[in-house]
Amino acid sequence: MYESYFGFERPPFNNVPDTSFFYGSNRHTEALAQLLYTVEGRKGFAVLTGEIGAGKTTLTRALLRRFDPETTTTAVITNSRLTGVQLLYTVAREYGLEELAPSRPKLLEAINGFLVRELAADRNVVLLIDEAQDLPVSTLEEVRLISNLETEQDKLIQIILVGQPELRESIDHPDLRQLRQRIAMRYHLLPLDRGETAEYVVHRLRVASPTGAVRFTDRAINAVYRYSRGVPRLINLCCDKALLVAYTEDQARVDRRAVMEGLREIEGQDFSFKAHERRGADEKARKRPFIRLPFLGGKYR
Repeated sequence: MYESYFGFERPPFNNVPDTSFFYGSNRHTEALAQLLYTVEGRKGFAVLTGEIGAGKTTLTRALLRRFDPETTTTAVITNSRLTGVQLLYTVAREYGLEELAPSRPKLLEAINGFLVRELAADRNVVLLIDEAQDLPVSTLEEVRLISNLETEQDKLIQIILVGQPELRESIDHPDLRQLRQRIAMRYHLLPLDRGETAEYVVHRLRVASPTGAVRFTDRAINAVYRYSRGVPRLINLCCDKALLVAYTEDQARVDRRAVMEGLREIEGQDFSFKAHERRGADEKARKRPFIRLPFLGGKYR
């Protein structure tokens, strides 16, 4: 609605994993580099976690775009509510295998044969499982069985598990000790800080309109950050509403009042930062604590 008014070639704050809008914060850049290293080095398992809306999907889509389709075969599983056999069947189908028997041994045999053929053709194989926090422990064990497919020199498949923080708890289950031993990389994606939030907003505005003049004031950015706590999905939601308010009022810039008016449209007319932050603190208190290790900021065991 407001795109032509502000001179945007496309909406700047759509909540879709459009990799052309990928913003390389320090954390996102580090996570991307570690995932690339794990896959290209054929290290086997990688685990990427983060809160809802932290940018995991956009980051992994940016990762997949880095791979040469001539040398890397990829598959993405987005339905994680699967039994073990259903997962094996879905993986086989994603790699183009047909005439599959609904049998664990037969499916593993078919997948192994495919992986051996890809290795002979000097192709790396990547399997990305999104929303992996929803995988039952028994299904995660099937994932481990897939990772067992290897030669003496090479891992035949590189598996990336992506999910919310609950995925860490699933992986730490006592029955998954063998899977944990195969994980070469873990990374927990943290929200943006205040400075990165400002850069993120400017970045998306420039991608949507390289010559555009619209801007958010410092106080507007402060309000965006206070509401979103640096979570990209919430930043997008907040900024989209603020632009709409500015458009309806024929304003060329977005100020704090426009942001607050947009937030009232999202949260209701009684919205206040005090109540919003209290609700956020209550949600944080309900979550189980975890241990942060003092190395390579953002990673956890």
